[in-house]
Amino acid sequence: MPNRQSPGLPNRQQILDFIASSDTPAGKREIARAFGLHAQDKILLKALLKDMADEGLIDSAPGRAFHKMGGVPKVTVLRIVDVTEEGVPIAVPENWDSDQPPPRLRVVVRGKRDPLGPGDRILSRTEEAGSGWLAHPMKKLARGEELVLGVLRREGDRLWLKPVDKREKRDWPVSDAGEADVGDLVLAEKAGRPPRMTVRVSERLGDPFAPRSFSLVAIHKFGIPDVFSEEVLAEATAAAKLPLGEGREDLTHLPIVAIDPSNARDHDDAVWATPDEDPGNAGGYRAIVAIADVAYYVRAGSELDRSARKRGNSVYFPDRVVPMLPEILSADVCSLKEGVDRAALACHLRVGADGTLKGWHFTRATVRIAANIAYEDAQAAIDGEAGRVPAELVGAALKPLWACWRLFAGARERRGPLDLDMPERRVELDETGRIQSVAPRERLDSMRLIEEYMIAANVAAAKALESKKQPVMYRDHESPSREKLVALKEYLETCGVSFALGQVVRPETFNHLLARVEDAAMRPQIMEQILRSQTQAYYAPANTGHFGLALGSYAHFTSPIRRYADLLVHRSLVGAFGLAPAVEQTRLPAADAERMPALGEAISRTERRAMEAERETIDRYVAAYLTRFVGEVVDTRITGVRAFGFFATVQEIGGDGLVPVSTLGAERFTFDEAAQALVGDESGDRYVSGQLLKLRLVEADPISGALRFEPVEGASHLPHRRHDSRDRPRTGKPGRPRNIRHQGRR
Repeated sequence: MPNRQSPGLPNRQQILDFIASSDTPAGKREIARAFGLHAQDKILLKALLKDMADEGLIDSAPGRAFHKMGGVPKVTVLRIVDVTEEGVPIAVPENWDSDQPPPRLRVVVRGKRDPLGPGDRILSRTEEAGSGWLAHPMKKLARGEELVLGVLRREGDRLWLKPVDKREKRDWPVSDAGEADVGDLVLAEKAGRPPRMTVRVSERLGDPFAPRSFSLVAIHKFGIPDVFSEEVLAEATAAAKLPLGEGREDLTHLPIVAIDPSNARDHDDAVWATPDEDPGNAGGYRAIVAIADVAYYVRAGSELDRSARKRGNSVYFPDRVVPMLPEILSADVCSLKEGVDRAALACHLRVGADGTLKGWHFTRATVRIAANIAYEDAQAAIDGEAGRVPAELVGAALKPLWACWRLFAGARERRGPLDLDMPERRVELDETGRIQSVAPRERLDSMRLIEEYMIAANVAAAKALESKKQPVMYRDHESPSREKLVALKEYLETCGVSFALGQVVRPETFNHLLARVEDAAMRPQIMEQILRSQTQAYYAPANTGHFGLALGSYAHFTSPIRRYADLLVHRSLVGAFGLAPAVEQTRLPAADAERMPALGEAISRTERRAMEAERETIDRYVAAYLTRFVGEVVDTRITGVRAFGFFATVQEIGGDGLVPVSTLGAERFTFDEAAQALVGDESGDRYVSGQLLKLRLVEADPISGALRFEPVEGASHLPHRRHDSRDRPRTGKPGRPRNIRHQGRR
């Protein structure tokens, strides 16, 4: 692409800096005036701005103003989508043309203004603050049309729309259902004015209870792009036919194996290890982590690349995957499959006898995977069960991998990363897509093994690029904020556990804290509170380290089929070390190196979008599974407590449901925020986060994923009580209204 430049013309970075610092919307005229441009320079500026828009550096707001791509115009219309527990409105841009999820802005409300709630529209000035955005309202606007995703139901002779979002408490009257019928999942537009607002069906999506429909709900709700353009598919088909290229290291003779979940849709990584024969590394190992060479097939600047960047990552549901790349690449040509030659980026590791990395180097290679092995089969084989893995591979591949992993595990233990054993739910479907079971996923050593090899390769990638002073898209995880540590300390005090704020907090600080908890029943609730005290990991070119893993330098390198961050790291490695085959478009472009901060923000947002969509879909599957248990008493654990009641999850299955405080009897309850507990004023009965108790499941709604419980009279699991409480019988009848008091943090 030509570099349109003249002595008087600002460069790309100067334009970006001006747009970011301007107090008013910055259009072509404002930019030209700021840099004193005249005549021919203005023509060149117009062309340069077009180039920058094509490159994804800037985007145009309505009218003629510009803003940084992934950013928000200085003045724009926002729509309120949520209000935090502290009463802070959260807004998103009303007009957002990007396929990236829209940023969420905290609305700064000053003075006596009408309260803002979901659905309100405001004209607002915006500013970037730290890692987020702030909005300063200028004017409240009339409400516009919004799309609601929901299911049609009939009540008498009237049609209603029941929203799938469990935060939406009301059903909407339907003024026009179009061709949709009762029970259909639809998208509908809001119409009219309060209090007589209705909805009109704009799109019929089908049966929400049909197999594989729950993920469709999430795809539509979160705006996840799930259809590839014809141009992208054509590029992927052409890329799939590329020869592997000359100059690759031949690793086809090594018994490299891929160990993955039994239902894996793609295979990014494969591993191999052998004892190191170098006397200088006695007791150590040589290892190879081979990763699909996606950068060779997805060339920088192509439509295929732009599509992958907009998606940011693959999204995994129990019934389907929405891939970052078309399936001809993600599930075939780039996937490391048994017995076929594949292009790989190989990370060669030298592992010391103490489990630390002594050296590394990277090559582009050709690999021929000896076997694709499920975690369960690899574990069974190493435990001595015959027939799960060919005997020759157990000796040649698995046993050396396990021996090297034990070295890694020793180093990990000495490093002291955060060790929170939080169960992961696994939804099992039959061939028709219907739910068979929901259960915690078993944690095997084979899973820990692969995790350690991937961590080692990720560290090597980050450090290798640092050694060459090349751009790195780090996976950052900052230490907990003081505010969260203060809240954790206050909570721990209510459990009789001490926690000093003056100390330097490391991951092992929390591990030692958990080791001091003798009550096994209390450990899960404390573990959950520690997890809530942690910050959210993100992608950025500035290195802040990875607190949870106790690592100073960490990047994502091992999953380029499903994460764009890894693809950026691959391109940077190819360019930094001149890896063959030398194809310029497989290196990191200079423009991408310059806009790494914006790319990091964008792919962090798509990651959060995917996590929310995946979590909500699991909740819907769990609710659908639990419909067969409605009316029964189930074992639950309290996961959160609020002034209006508490949330509980079904043990071993999951799914959150509310127990309203109105169902706890006539006694008044006080909410102790520090202890995260509801406390009976007369009896001293306590409902506290982490507590186990029996509840009756009274509702399971697969559409929203919501559950509802009620207490069970005479249940064997009674509420915790204060040591000084009086054993008084409860008075009144369940469901009777009462006043609730709120006890703030001390």
